[in-house]
Amino acid sequence: MDVAGNIQRIREKVAQAAARSGRSPAEVRLMAVTKTVDDERIAEAVRAGVDIIGENYVQEAKRKLEAMGKAGEWHLIGRLQTNKAKYAVRLFDMIHSVDRMELAVELDRRAVAAGLVMKILIEVSVSGEETKSGVPLADAAELVRQVAPLANLSIRGLMTMPPWFDDPEEARPVFRALRELRDSLAAEGIPGVEMRELSMGMTGDYAVAVEEGATIIRIGRGIFGERT
Repeated sequence: MDVAGNIQRIREKVAQAAARSGRSPAEVRLMAVTKTVDDERIAEAVRAGVDIIGENYVQEAKRKLEAMGKAGEWHLIGRLQTNKAKYAVRLFDMIHSVDRMELAVELDRRAVAAGLVMKILIEVSVSGEETKSGVPLADAAELVRQVAPLANLSIRGLMTMPPWFDDPEEARPVFRALRELRDSLAAEGIPGVEMRELSMGMTGDYAVAVEEGATIIRIGRGIFGERT
């Protein structure tokens, strides 16, 4: 598996998608999603210029960080249980999967204890799939407003995961809806909220996500191949 070559091809495709929508490729950051990926291939991705590692599980990230050290940023993209919040705030630079007030309150409490401000994204279930995490689209703005006063959390934007489609074009309305929500929240000027990030787009649909405004794309299979 040519990890560096895959990353180069993804960056070229990102540049093309950004050009089609009048954006700079520099606005889009590439996250390597490393669930079940061995340490050496993660190191290859880092050497190839990836500066965000995305992990689904707190315990797996803890083991990898202890073994590899911390190169670049580590982001949590998987569902977070409240009882793991105390570990998450110390391990990760950003948490993408905040989808309920209970979790936000616990993260804030743990961030206070750790003496830091935790960067978070609000995860939104745009499509309303029951199997997907995320606050329903209709409730997302209110959750942002409720979380905003928590002094040790910094809301940096939104995240979503669309349903699986054979045709990536079918995911476009999901990505567009998240961007529109981001724009409307940014226009509110909520204190403590910076609506700069849109975490959306994976291996099958990231070009469409970039066209619709993604600032972080989350790629696993496209970099590392199929999971074993």
